Amino acid sequence: MIVALLAALAARPPLANAAGKRTSVKNTAKEATKTAGRTAKEGALTFGRSTKAFFTGGPKAAKEAWKAGAAKTKQAAKAGGRSTKQAAKGEQVRPSH
Repeated sequence: MIVALLAALAARPPLANAAGKRTSVKNTAKEATKTAGRTAKEGALTFGRSTKAFFTGGPKAAKEAWKAGAAKTKQAAKAGGRSTKQAAKGEQVRPSH
């Protein structure tokens, strides 16, 4: 138990400034929320597009629409992840849209 406590204490970064830390946490949470929203939106659009493609073009068209949508969702998630990481480091976050 003592070893785990020492490892936890050693892993924590030193607190430089409480106000800067709060801002970093706030910005990180904000970027993470944006990422979640954008990814959920892309996922919903993917579902809708593939459903439409299924009824208008059949299973093959639905699969193609699903794969294209999945690629867009992945791209949105990766971009959001980079923004969240930048916010966590306290760096200036560039707008993704």
